[in-house]
Amino acid sequence: MSIYILDTNIVTFLQYNNQQIIQHLRTINQSQIFVTTITLEEQLKGRLAIINKCNSNQNLQGLASAHRDLKLTQRFFCNMKLLEFNQECCECFKKLRQQKITIGTQDLRIASIVLVNDAILVTQNYKDFAKVPDLNIEDWTVNI
Repeated sequence: MSIYILDTNIVTFLQYNNQQIIQHLRTINQSQIFVTTITLEEQLKGRLAIINKCNSNQNLQGLASAHRDLKLTQRFFCNMKLLEFNQECCECFKKLRQQKITIGTQDLRIASIVLVNDAILVTQNYKDFAKVPDLNIEDWTVNI
């Protein structure tokens, strides 16, 4: 049974109730759906950056909204199964780095998690992830 790992953009689409992504999820057993701690890290950094910006600008209304979004993000990830960037992923990441694959560091870390778990990456970013050898990719944003 395959497992599917949703990348950061797909998670964002899901959080905004993208119906195409939701329809795809309905066709797959939920036990097969995962996100990575890399995606969690990216989203938390983004939320905290907005909070810090609101703090520095003394934007209280924006701050309240930013904290609401932080709470929604926390709830979302509490309901998802997370795969971590463990030691085996570190080794895979190093090998991919040695191949001089030209994609972002976080994307390469996500790819490492996907490869180590023999999973399918669900992404809209085929252009970059296709550079990673042996990476199984699906784009759920294109029409079925």
